[in-house]
Amino acid sequence: MSRYRLRVNGKRRTVDVPADTPLLWALREELGLTGPRYGCGVGACGACVSLIGGEAGRPCVVTVSESDKTDITTIEGLQDHPVQQAWLELDVAQCGYCQPGQIMTTVALLARHHDPTDAQIDEALRDNVCRCGTYPRIRAAVHRAAALARGRK
Repeated sequence: MSRYRLRVNGKRRTVDVPADTPLLWALREELGLTGPRYGCGVGACGACVSLIGGEAGRPCVVTVSESDKTDITTIEGLQDHPVQQAWLELDVAQCGYCQPGQIMTTVALLARHHDPTDAQIDEALRDNVCRCGTYPRIRAAVHRAAALARGRK
């Protein structure tokens, strides 16, 4: 066991886990943050996406030792974000399981592209799987979130 210092949702947190522990397990099991979901464990589904160093990352395939002293933001760290507002306004979620990953990927997308095209949205979210098929509502919500972030009602 080793001690790792993580910066999660703006707070310094310490976890005592083996170096090869997936960050997802540290977030969920050690820190009680259940927003990042376990879906596949191999980085293929996107249910766990969180911001790692400001970029959309998959904590199921990143170890705690690789994340030591890195800024990590989970969906719990968002505070009334325009993406969350748009998701609620457009009633995006059906079952909701994939939505934290979809939302966090969108937050990262909007940090890079303030008014993304459909192609940019599709590219950013192409590896986030939604078994319910809410992709049209997700794309509409991304456009709405971009408008909200730019201050448009």
